[in-house]
Amino acid sequence: MEVKLKLNDNWFQASNAKGATLKLGAGLEDGVSPMEAQLMAAGGCTGLDLAAILAKMRQPLKDLEVLVTGRREEEHPRFFHGVHLSYRLIGDIEEDKARRAIELSLEKYCSVTNGLKADITYEYVIERGDLRP
Repeated sequence: MEVKLKLNDNWFQASNAKGATLKLGAGLEDGVSPMEAQLMAAGGCTGLDLAAILAKMRQPLKDLEVLVTGRREEEHPRFFHGVHLSYRLIGDIEEDKARRAIELSLEKYCSVTNGLKADITYEYVIERGDLRP
């Protein structure tokens, strides 16, 4: 796996081998900070795991939202010491299967959350029906 970053004034144009790009820098109005990108990666990693695991469990996931909140150290290096994931699952999903799928992702499959130094916590809500805007 390889990504490339090109400096543009005070931000980077980050890209992967497929050509997808991200504007990366601290304090940007129209970009993502490196620490925000880390939270996005954690949510995306575990969210994709969750969708795949629930599909294998034959659970009808219609939609999914993941809200990720990070608490950082006050002193440098200011890594995350706590990360909380809030999952909003839409569909007729059995609660025990949802919990098991989340735990499998966080404890075994998600490389991003397993690579953090942070304490990881989570909560979830299951809603029947369609996702509202």
